[in-house]
Amino acid sequence: MKLGVFTATLQELSLAEALDIVQSLGVESVDFSTGGFGSKAHCDPEVLLTDPARLDRFREEVMGRGLEISALSFYGNPLHPDREVALRHRREFRNTILLAERLGIERIVTLSGCPGDPTEPGYPNWVIYPWPPELVELHRWQWDEVLIPFWAAEAAFAVEHGVRDICLELHAVNLVYNPETLLELRRWVGDVISACVNPGHLFWQGIDPVQALRALSGAIGYVHVTDCRIDPVIAPRNGVLDAKEFRHELDRPWQFRTLGYGHGEETWRHIVLALRLAGYDDVISVEHEDTMLLPADGLRHSIEFLRRVVVREPLRVLEPHPG
Repeated sequence: MKLGVFTATLQELSLAEALDIVQSLGVESVDFSTGGFGSKAHCDPEVLLTDPARLDRFREEVMGRGLEISALSFYGNPLHPDREVALRHRREFRNTILLAERLGIERIVTLSGCPGDPTEPGYPNWVIYPWPPELVELHRWQWDEVLIPFWAAEAAFAVEHGVRDICLELHAVNLVYNPETLLELRRWVGDVISACVNPGHLFWQGIDPVQALRALSGAIGYVHVTDCRIDPVIAPRNGVLDAKEFRHELDRPWQFRTLGYGHGEETWRHIVLALRLAGYDDVISVEHEDTMLLPADGLRHSIEFLRRVVVREPLRVLEPHPG
């Protein structure tokens, strides 16, 4: 397994400054945010696709530090009920695929998206409760008429341009948010759809990452990591569904945390082992979403923590001794 960093964590810095920090951490790879709701500060596909010299400089900035680009990550909502937002995100997603082709990258990380309803062009509607009855109908419409047709077309476009894995992060407010929904879309669209697993987004949903990884065996395309701490007082009292902003540290039932500040080494060792058992022996890329630590400090703590739990050597299964 290799260690990497998602550079959006360092988006306030220039590309060179961010990569210097990443290099100092001693990791092997980086992945970049390419738009949508995320930053394009380090990697703007529209600019890089139209300026070959700038693309060459971008590539040299990364490779010159002994790093590889493990993925491009686009966090948007191409199914957004506001057509202007949806079209912009669709354009940026396709530009991400085209940039991946130029860079020789076969893996894109993204979100499945979430539509609204057929009559109101307002806000996404994440249906996670089957009542009143019209929500069941809405959920079916979102899948049959929007999600599946869209991703079938995007999967074909991706394959045409050399992308073998569209890794959908299992994330709230998206139609694909857990193993079951990921595998359902994969059945409809094909193996180009895979999972980007981030245990931090599973913990707060009450999902055991080890069980999730077992369910996703053979369908894991990428791994981001954050930790998550469930508040021992607020969560049992109010549950985990909460719309308060993350800055309300003392009032929320859970918060994203730096690795080791939500769950200990034993939990993460089981996760690493489960990844290998599920057939994933590739990059583990660190995100930083902890409001209690500055980004560079959070990354350093997380990388130091991972070095104690990640098995770095490639998995080699010994053949049985003859006789």
